[in-house]
Amino acid sequence: MHTYQAPEGLLKDRIILVTGAGDGIGRVAAKTYAAYGATVILLGRTISKLESVYDEIEAAGHPKPAIVPMNLEGAAVKDYEEMAMTIEDNFGKLDGLLHNAGILGTRSPVELYDPETWNKVMHVNATAPFLLTRAAIPLLRKADDASVIFTSSGVGRKAKAYWGAYAVSKFAMEGLSQLLADELDDERHNIRVNSLNPGATRTNMRAHAYPAENPMHNPTPEDLMPSYLYLMGPDSRGVTGQQLNAQGK
Repeated sequence: MHTYQAPEGLLKDRIILVTGAGDGIGRVAAKTYAAYGATVILLGRTISKLESVYDEIEAAGHPKPAIVPMNLEGAAVKDYEEMAMTIEDNFGKLDGLLHNAGILGTRSPVELYDPETWNKVMHVNATAPFLLTRAAIPLLRKADDASVIFTSSGVGRKAKAYWGAYAVSKFAMEGLSQLLADELDDERHNIRVNSLNPGATRTNMRAHAYPAENPMHNPTPEDLMPSYLYLMGPDSRGVTGQQLNAQGK
């Protein structure tokens, strides 16, 4: 998967929603999906960052993207439902959903962990993906071949000390991914759901989590795109309910 070579036009005519599309892996994934023919819906909280991605995609001559400004920390149920209605009105369906948005919180022992920060991290990293997916399922059902990718973490599969709410929220996301894969695997087999651990990657979040680490030792988000393309494209049809690693480790 991590050595996958995507054919030109892999995602042609597909509508793909990417959360956290303004920065890091989400930004690169959005531009990559657009380069392979997808119409990408850019969701994030910072409009200026989304507009920058929008401009880059448009300047490259790829399908015109759309912007959905949303702060997952404060979004209500009706916000997700209204977003889904807007997507249906404009595109009629959703072929892909990449859950990439997330926050780190603080790294500290549980006995010292701030409860307010805990609730914030759990909401953004676990509850928000539930609410968004819940609203998007009817749109995914309308696609012939839909893929949902949850961005996981190594500490969401084996917890490590001091990772607090981030680790627990990623465990919750893994559970949601597996539950959805089972629930949505009906007789049509048209929706697949997987979790993908990007591993150590040269992003701002990684730099905050490991301030003493030399970021140049880690791969860039661009290096991970073969895995993201494989899971979002038709070649991964039938692959569902899996815990996968973008770097093949």
